Amino acid sequence: MTRILFAIALSCAATPSLSLSCLPATVANSFKEAAASEQTYIVVHGTLSFDDSKLPKVDLERQDQTPPQTDIPGRLTGKSLSKSGFEATFDRPITVRAICLGPWCGKPVSGTEYLSFLEKTSDGYLLAISPCGGYDFANPTPEMLRTATQCMQGGDCQD
Repeated sequence: MTRILFAIALSCAATPSLSLSCLPATVANSFKEAAASEQTYIVVHGTLSFDDSKLPKVDLERQDQTPPQTDIPGRLTGKSLSKSGFEATFDRPITVRAICLGPWCGKPVSGTEYLSFLEKTSDGYLLAISPCGGYDFANPTPEMLRTATQCMQGGDCQD
């Protein structure tokens, strides 16, 4: 009996994981994380555009050949967040970084409205999109936009 249990345990350990477990990202947690970071971030609500044919394609037979990140030129057009709310016009080129964790990749969608936390880099602005999310919220609700504004204004930064 012990050998059977040991064999079952070994077979389970040798089986690859078929799912990715991520904690759900929230606007408030992302805001707090960005604010505490050594990098500089701005928050923008707008429409993302880029050539989605450049997104990484995962070959499940050769997962090890999936690049850990793919940078794609893009544009974000909308409003940036200040203490007054989403008021300042933002229409700039950005880099869209699709991050892959094994066979799972961030999948931004061109032409979609996003609430984005953009990192300011020496090359411009970067939107990193991972399979677990965190700094990108597609089709944000009015409540999500209110939460971001409250956080910026120093109010109750909770989702």
